[in-house]
Amino acid sequence: MYRIGQGFDIHRLVEGRKLILGGVEIPYEKGLLGHSDADALVHAIIDALFGALALGDIGTHFPDNDPKYKNIDSLELLKIANSIIKNNGYSINNIDSSIIAQEPKMKPYIEQMRQKLAQILDIDEKLISIKAKTMEGQDSVGEKKAISVQSVILLKKN
Repeated sequence: MYRIGQGFDIHRLVEGRKLILGGVEIPYEKGLLGHSDADALVHAIIDALFGALALGDIGTHFPDNDPKYKNIDSLELLKIANSIIKNNGYSINNIDSSIIAQEPKMKPYIEQMRQKLAQILDIDEKLISIKAKTMEGQDSVGEKKAISVQSVILLKKN
């Protein structure tokens, strides 16, 4: 049996924060604002994992008003989410994600993101697709005020 999940996340770009996506620090003048490290790619993947099994969303499992998640490395949250999926008898078949950002360019960091995510999820990096898109100057992402991510995950019953 297969289950599909879709995830989405968006965070505002602000000065004074590191830009972290897929567990990779990307040199840029701004970073993503959030309670944790605001890794929108990891957050979208977590939402897709939970969504596939109708287990709620990232906020259900890791509320942003809980001090223990303040500034937490989102890869730690991904480890927990993956173990919840495994404990429910499922494993990841594949992941497809799109990072939507006007700046900075993501291409130089995508392979490193794939490697890091594969290591955390204990899957082959060939099962992880990450694409980069822009908004052609439209909306808050296109105006360089935010970065958003969409992810789709297919889970298979073990």
